[in-house]
Amino acid sequence: MATARAPRRFCRCACFCTENLYVARYRLHVRFQGEQQLLRDYGRILRSRGCVSPKDFQELLGELEQEVERRQRLGQESAARKALISSSYHPARPDLYNTLQDEALAPEFLAAAEYSASPGADLEGLLQRLEMVSGEKRIYRLPVFTAPFCRALLEELEHFEQSDMPKGRPNTMNNYGVLLHELGLDEPLVTPLRERFLQPLMALLYPDCGGGWLDSHRAFVVKYALGQDRELGCHYDNAELTLNVALGKTFTGGALYFGGLFQPSCLQAPSALARPLEVEHVVGQGILHRGGQLHGARPLGTGERWNLVIWLRASAVRNRLCPMCCCKPDLVDDEGFGDGFTREEPTAVDVCMLT
Repeated sequence: MATARAPRRFCRCACFCTENLYVARYRLHVRFQGEQQLLRDYGRILRSRGCVSPKDFQELLGELEQEVERRQRLGQESAARKALISSSYHPARPDLYNTLQDEALAPEFLAAAEYSASPGADLEGLLQRLEMVSGEKRIYRLPVFTAPFCRALLEELEHFEQSDMPKGRPNTMNNYGVLLHELGLDEPLVTPLRERFLQPLMALLYPDCGGGWLDSHRAFVVKYALGQDRELGCHYDNAELTLNVALGKTFTGGALYFGGLFQPSCLQAPSALARPLEVEHVVGQGILHRGGQLHGARPLGTGERWNLVIWLRASAVRNRLCPMCCCKPDLVDDEGFGDGFTREEPTAVDVCMLT
């Protein structure tokens, strides 16, 4: 008699608590292992960006120590928020919590995904069904959601934002938005979007980045508004691939800008991009790019901008090299999808495709 296979356990890398800590005041990502290391590795660039007095440095130390403590508690606190939301939150749009239907997706997206999954599909044929924003940087765009679905999702997100439910930060750089796994939209919305539609697309567009082996994700919605977050500093994503979809509302400004691929030597000053490529947001359309592509968002001019961001992860890639510390990952068990690492390799992976 066959036994049911236990669900895969996902992990994070221990570097999560020391690497890539973002200091908004100085527009800088840092590694933090203590006061002397921080001063030795970042003293010069910190002084050039305004951290000049002992008081400035002590305030920075306090911020970094608080961020490390927050990261150490993150998995447990997120699980507690998710449980409370599941038991006590009353959605404005309960229909969104049903399994994703094709009617929510733009015809162009459905056509591209259907083609990608068909026998004999190739990159040349797929490129005829989407917009190539940059061939050099391998950035693409296509409609993802219908306008009615974007409005419905925004209605639900605003309803949640105005509720008294606890809310986690979307990531370390954004202060306003929603974590979709905490809200309960991972299983009905994001997982089928990844498995049914994004995987065949990404397998053709990014076979060398694990596009055909996506087995987890982290999905969140970010909000930009006057008096809240208005822009986003230059960074790279903790993902093999990224989908960024503009949901609305009405806004000016806030364009994405892209530089080259992340290199470890760029970690201290990723804001210095030579001739970045700017890409305007179009409501309902998604931008596809490699997670390691340096990028940021220009300041919002007017209105509000809400974007769904999905970090797509392939354990077959990241199990060999953590994109945050650029070392073999030191695995720590985590909640849910963790940061996409696993203790075992996926079966039947052609390693040659990933090198």
